[in-house]
Amino acid sequence: MRASIEDWNNGWLEMELALSARDIDRLIRLLQLIKADPEQHFHASSDFIGTGGIGQITFCIQQPAEQDNLNLGGHALGAGDSVDTLP
Repeated sequence: MRASIEDWNNGWLEMELALSARDIDRLIRLLQLIKADPEQHFHASSDFIGTGGIGQITFCIQQPAEQDNLNLGGHALGAGDSVDTLP
């Protein structure tokens, strides 16, 4: 798993999380764990090598009173694709 941050220089950042097939399988299992037991949480933690970056990402259940501030997107658009043509 690899994480990176890109500063858009407008007050917003992009975080990329690149996963192997094995990482995806583990992430799915861990997400299912917290879905089944909302009191649980888990982390994706850095190896803390280098000058800095993402130290830790915490995954937990959003509380009902907490307002959304992110949305999940779909597939990346290919040449000639539009949002209307995606599955």
